[in-house]
Amino acid sequence: MAVRVHFEGNNEVGVFSALTNAYCLVAIGGSQNFYSVFEGELSESIPVVHASIGGCRIVGRLCVGNRHGLLVPNTTTDQELQHLRNSLPDSVKIQRVEERLSALGNVISCNDYVSLVHPDLDRETEEILADTLKVEVFRQTIAGNVLVGTYCSFSNRGGLVHPKTKIQDQDELSSLLQVPLVAGTVNRGSDVIGAGMVVNDWSAFCGLDTTSTEMSVIESVFKLGDQQPSAIVTKMRASLVESVS
Repeated sequence: MAVRVHFEGNNEVGVFSALTNAYCLVAIGGSQNFYSVFEGELSESIPVVHASIGGCRIVGRLCVGNRHGLLVPNTTTDQELQHLRNSLPDSVKIQRVEERLSALGNVISCNDYVSLVHPDLDRETEEILADTLKVEVFRQTIAGNVLVGTYCSFSNRGGLVHPKTKIQDQDELSSLLQVPLVAGTVNRGSDVIGAGMVVNDWSAFCGLDTTSTEMSVIESVFKLGDQQPSAIVTKMRASLVESVS
């Protein structure tokens, strides 16, 4: 199920929230409405936690995580770190990293198995990432952009990338990630995918401006709800083959 939501009139949902299969972080101080949309969709399955990082509300851009762990930048205060440790499930490892590119959500994109990172990310950060989040790490660009976390969003079931990503690059990324990818937009034509939406294996949240066409693409590629992109492959293949033969 894909849901539209906004944060104090701002459509960049991925800036003010971070979503995984084990927890959801939302920025402190937003309207209760923003929080309650996440709570209503997710509270039965995962904790929804109010958080800030280094005193900032842009939690989605500053941290990166999956169901195994969460990486936060070194600007995170001890108090914020303790709050996260108390709020998140015990199975989630939380690690603070010393990284020059401190907006981790902009330079790293991951699901529970694979991670794409900025080509200039520190080798040490890459090792911590692989160790904490239990992922394979690939240094990549998306449509020539080094900010992989900003221009793509993917779960364990599918992914959405920058609309100008070449077919050849999509195929390469898709084989690295082992999930189907589609080039598209959110928030009525915005190419900033990672900042414009958050997704996990069963739900997605995008800005209020997102059109119904964009919503249907998102629901289809991430296999949310009833729309399965493989319907033509599974249900119709037999009849297609029959009619051809």
